[in-house]
Amino acid sequence: MIPGDVESEFLHYLLRNVHQAGPGGRLPSLNEISAETGVGVGKLREELQVARMLGLVEISPRRGIHLLPYNFLPAVRLSLMIALSLDRDAFHQFSVLRTHLETAFWDEAVSLLTEADVNDLIALVERAQLKLSQDRIQIPHQEHRAFHLAIYSRLRNPFVLGLLEAYWDAYEAVEFSTYADYGYLKEVWSYHARIADALVRGDHALGKQLLTAHMALIDRVGITHEFPAIRGSTKNELRLAISEVAS
Repeated sequence: MIPGDVESEFLHYLLRNVHQAGPGGRLPSLNEISAETGVGVGKLREELQVARMLGLVEISPRRGIHLLPYNFLPAVRLSLMIALSLDRDAFHQFSVLRTHLETAFWDEAVSLLTEADVNDLIALVERAQLKLSQDRIQIPHQEHRAFHLAIYSRLRNPFVLGLLEAYWDAYEAVEFSTYADYGYLKEVWSYHARIADALVRGDHALGKQLLTAHMALIDRVGITHEFPAIRGSTKNELRLAISEVAS
């Protein structure tokens, strides 16, 4: 249950009824909840917005209020975006956390991958390398994000998955997805290709070694340190990201 010092009647009501309604279940209207709890509709409406920002409910004018399956990402993403707007070093600090997470959960994650999953990783590598070989080079950011998240996608741990996905949202918010040195990109995807090949051959230990070397590449090249000051446009992007999460 929610601790007693969390003053949100709506969240308390939500948790009292979550098992009965279940994910996707429809909650009563705010007027009905107000009549049952004795809390004013205006206060409930404010608290409903907090629940929505936390990813607990979905609100639709036509469908009403519906419960969503638990997802750690909305809460951690909102907090991270605020941190980035306040402290230029926050991304590097979160990047360090992400590195430790991927390393710590590597063995468990790759043991759960199917042959189809590994084939998807190979396809991502091929698509990224094709983008880098074009006359008009494209940064394969979506492939980069998808490659790493796919490796951990079968973990049954919403907290790890939420933290890893939040990292990539932050990566995009500070605009690292929009520019990079070509040599760095080639080296990154060389590591990805070798990681995928190691997984094809079932050599999980080698894959982990390559992952560790790949992570070290970030610090060596200085990607997370080429952020000496948040430019005005980047600050605006971060504020926009926060407002999108909160809207």
